[in-house]
Amino acid sequence: MSLLSFNLPLVALLPFAAAPIAAWATRYNRLASAWVAGLTTLLTLAILFPSIQTIFSGETIIQQWSWLPSIGFNIAFRLDGLALLFALLILLIGLLIIVYARYYLSAKDSMGRFYAYMLMFMGSMLGIVLSENLLQLVVFWELTSITSFLLISYWQHRQDARQGARMALAVTGAGGLALLGGVLLLGHIVGSYELTQVLASGDLIRGHDLYLPTLLLILLGVFTKSAQFPFHFWLPHAMAAPTPVSAYLHSATMVKAGIFLLARFFPALSGTPEWSWLVGTAGMLTLLIGAYVALFKHDLKGLLAYSTLSHLGLITLLFGFGSQMALVAAIFHIINHATFKGSLFMVAGIIDHESGSRDMRKLNGLFKMMPHTAMLAMIAAAAMAGVPLLNGFLSKEMFFEQAISASDTTLAAWTIPALVTLAAIFSVAYSLRFIHDVFFNGEPIDLPKTPHEPPRFMKIPVDILVVLCLIVGVAPMLLIGPILSVAVAASLQAPAPEFSLAIWHGFNLPLMMSFIALVLGVAVYTVRHRLFAWHDRCLHGIEGKAVFDWLQWKTIRFAKKVTDYFDQTTLQPSVSWVIGGALVLSILTFFQFNSPLLGDRALMEADIITILMALILIVASLLTAALHHQRLTSLITIGVVGLVVALGFVKFSAPDLALTQLSVEVVTIVLLLLALFFLPQHTPQERSYIRFTRDGIISISAAVAVFLLSMAVLSREYSSIANFFIENAKPGGGGTNVVNVILVDFRGFDTLGEIVVLALAGLGVFAMLEGLKLAAPTKDVEGLEWSHDPHPPIMQTLTRLLFPLMLMVAVYIFLRGHNLPGGGFIAGLIASVALISQYLANGIDWTNERLRTDMHRIMWLGLLIATGTGVVSMLLSYPFLTTAFTYLTWPVVGKFEVASAIAFDLGVFLVVVGATVMILVELGKLSHAAHFINVEDIK
Repeated sequence: MSLLSFNLPLVALLPFAAAPIAAWATRYNRLASAWVAGLTTLLTLAILFPSIQTIFSGETIIQQWSWLPSIGFNIAFRLDGLALLFALLILLIGLLIIVYARYYLSAKDSMGRFYAYMLMFMGSMLGIVLSENLLQLVVFWELTSITSFLLISYWQHRQDARQGARMALAVTGAGGLALLGGVLLLGHIVGSYELTQVLASGDLIRGHDLYLPTLLLILLGVFTKSAQFPFHFWLPHAMAAPTPVSAYLHSATMVKAGIFLLARFFPALSGTPEWSWLVGTAGMLTLLIGAYVALFKHDLKGLLAYSTLSHLGLITLLFGFGSQMALVAAIFHIINHATFKGSLFMVAGIIDHESGSRDMRKLNGLFKMMPHTAMLAMIAAAAMAGVPLLNGFLSKEMFFEQAISASDTTLAAWTIPALVTLAAIFSVAYSLRFIHDVFFNGEPIDLPKTPHEPPRFMKIPVDILVVLCLIVGVAPMLLIGPILSVAVAASLQAPAPEFSLAIWHGFNLPLMMSFIALVLGVAVYTVRHRLFAWHDRCLHGIEGKAVFDWLQWKTIRFAKKVTDYFDQTTLQPSVSWVIGGALVLSILTFFQFNSPLLGDRALMEADIITILMALILIVASLLTAALHHQRLTSLITIGVVGLVVALGFVKFSAPDLALTQLSVEVVTIVLLLLALFFLPQHTPQERSYIRFTRDGIISISAAVAVFLLSMAVLSREYSSIANFFIENAKPGGGGTNVVNVILVDFRGFDTLGEIVVLALAGLGVFAMLEGLKLAAPTKDVEGLEWSHDPHPPIMQTLTRLLFPLMLMVAVYIFLRGHNLPGGGFIAGLIASVALISQYLANGIDWTNERLRTDMHRIMWLGLLIATGTGVVSMLLSYPFLTTAFTYLTWPVVGKFEVASAIAFDLGVFLVVVGATVMILVELGKLSHAAHFINVEDIK
């Protein structure tokens, strides 16, 4: 299998794999993490590079593997012109940011944590643009929200960073939920979550009754991620992040994720009045608000944040126009905006880094001290303003042309051109302010540092982006033409329209609009101080954050009231509400059906043994409830309950469940005995008769309801799914033990999830108990001193003799599990009991000297083996965790079955052993250490 057959998942997942390496590398050298991040990005580019020629030839590469085909969730990656454009932006600008951040971060900043976050975010963005399966796309979409939260809050000691990160996560996370809903509706309409089929079903989607809710939900995800009105307020507050983060997230990546989605779904969702009004209106409002507010921001990054909003609104408005040429202009401006805005953010970081301030009221006359940086900033800001011979001018001209074309079909023909010209006027004004107020306009005022040029390599990423602004502005077709053509064709799912990126189109209306914007923009800047005074007097403090904070406060206050009403700091009221609510809903549902409670199916006759076991079960349960304040006694009676349940499984021919029940009972009893060692011997008595009465009524009512519900089900004929598994266990899974085949094959994904939860529980208990010091009780419940010989010789001798036998039984149960009662889970519990018995009988020190294996490694090895069996099946083009079996003829043994499920079962076995032994041994260590701790020492 060649690398090209699975290079796309490598491109998306390699940054994730390198993130922990970057975090680890900084322990040996502070700059090692930067090298890891840079080399990872270069390697990712190298893996992507062989596919570029295929894309430029007009083909689309799709690489997919079955995972959960029953719900349409496959691991699928897609590379076309649009995905290639965004992947190159993510990787190339990401590489420049990595170099830049190496000089920006101070000695007290954690390099490893920063670059680990950067790589995880890079992988998340690559996953979005390369996903073929929409459910997979949503997973990566949510990962960008989480990783951006980590990046924005990188300076955790700053309150504004924490608040900005929480706001970004709340807004984009909510949008992600909406996007998930829209994707589910889209898959329901099309009948598939594969992007290829969705893009080919535009007419079906637009004509469906669910088109409008689908569109609204997807646009909510787009608008929140790309900070479109009315969700624009989070982006400026995310500027509390380090400047390299702002340069990456807010110029080329995160906020472009929503824009990417507009381009990706353009052939499926556009072409309707709903699309034009929703997308166009949001884009226009964001364009105007961002352009206006940017002028009045005194913070450099604040100005750039609102200018980013404005340009994102410009791109969104172009998509709202809905024409093919508008799409060309939108994608062209995506490229241009990434270059000039990325360079401007890095310039702002350089100024802050070398002067100690971003306040434009203090940053004056820096041209004399930082001429190189000043020239870079002037060129990039001129590109942002749309000055001729720079890339921003070309895409702005295309924007004006599309605004004029869109206005031809409206009643107010000049409304759209007038509004976009107004936005362009403010764009020129704030760009001019960025240049004049910072690099000219007098002398610096009370700067914390004496400004000077940064290190040479800190300027090189800015140099590269600014040179691109110049080259694209002078010779656009040479550098941008090919990639723009394939990106537009991929977005349209049709050949790209004829377009020209010529510098000169003659004297026309778009050129006149540009001239007006430049002249009036200069005029607005000259009267800026009057505008500042008017803005501060009339509009100061009006922003979306205030509304967000108010809604957040109201929500938290309401949630607290509800919590205080239902949660009274004890378990009983909460359980009472849950059980009582379930009873009420069950009764109401029952009365909606006009059918008798019991059916006419004949019931089985009860023999004397069954009746006797039922009575024992009832008595043991009642004793457990009645004697619960005597904890050891109640533990013994509840053990009887478990034993009777196991006998019930034996009675009804469920040996696997019986073995599991017995094993779990042994492990649970030992676990609780170790825990009870540190707990009071008695539960405090409850003397509230009102509580007794309430709990009794609820308990009896719940018992009666469950009994009646069981009788209602069992007295009626029903079709069981058991027949399917019985019929398919042997031919489909290669085993006659139906229970085990279900666990390792038919429902293998569920089992994988369960052992992951078990491993996490084990780690949680380990983390909670590691290093904990508790005083051991000196006397038992009768007031007698504890034995000074906790390891009796008879018990030591017996357990050492039985240990090999118990392990042999575990191996036997494991090996036969596919065809006879047994399996990895039961075998793991038996092996755990064997190991635990050694700890209990011989002590922690004696056993640890002979059992040197780290249970963490056993547990993770099990997870690796279990997951690896699923990955191998995917590499062989089968759904995740598909098992295979065959028969071999061995000498002496004869015909013998070999099934891949045994590897998965081995993973289950190792996780069960590792997690169970680790939990119980940690409790045992706690008990062992407690004998040598004095109560006064803890105090």
